[in-house]
Amino acid sequence: QLHLVESGGGLVQAGGSLRLSCGASGRTFTLLAMAWFRQAPGKEREFVAAISRTGGNTDYADSVKGRFTISRDNAKDTQYLQMNSLKPEDTAVYYCAADVTIATTPRRYETAYTYWGQGTQVTVSS
Repeated sequence: QLHLVESGGGLVQAGGSLRLSCGASGRTFTLLAMAWFRQAPGKEREFVAAISRTGGNTDYADSVKGRFTISRDNAKDTQYLQMNSLKPEDTAVYYCAADVTIATTPRRYETAYTYWGQGTQVTVSS
């Protein structure tokens, strides 16, 4: 069974930075496509970023492109989301997602992912 645990959320002022981490256990990490989604109160869950198994291909939502960077360290079975230039509208619960796949192209649809973490709260103040 695959377990995903997010960490790194917190309160930050607008313009600041946070780095989220997602540790994975229970599966061969290099077989996992990874992604980040987020959900604000009263809003639908939305795609943030995704990364392929090898880390060679990434995809970002337009709202975060140029500010957020997704990466993975396969030696540590961990993926990261570096968030810079944070805005109040980035406030949400951020979820780590994973799927066992042979695909090499990152996917941006939540239905593509089988495993989910419990989420970590990110709050950006004005």
